[in-house]
Amino acid sequence: MKRVHIFAEGRVQGVFFRHYTVQTASAYNIKGWVRNLRDGRVEIVCEGPEGDIEKMIEWCRQGPPGSNVRKIDTAWEEYRGEFESFEIIR
Repeated sequence: MKRVHIFAEGRVQGVFFRHYTVQTASAYNIKGWVRNLRDGRVEIVCEGPEGDIEKMIEWCRQGPPGSNVRKIDTAWEEYRGEFESFEIIR
């Protein structure tokens, strides 16, 4: 099991990015959370099998319809197993 912290930049707010992130994470059985940041980025923390995490990272590079992801930053972290679901937080 792996954990990754992702920051997505570009047109990622106001395009249902968080909603689609929850749907995508559920499809890949990934746990964690997503939130908007005041600086216009979206922050995501994901835990799950490495292959599924890699798929999630690739999805974040493209984002949902209407978005324009210019850049993502990823930081691999130690798996903690602290999540039971994937949700939008504030």
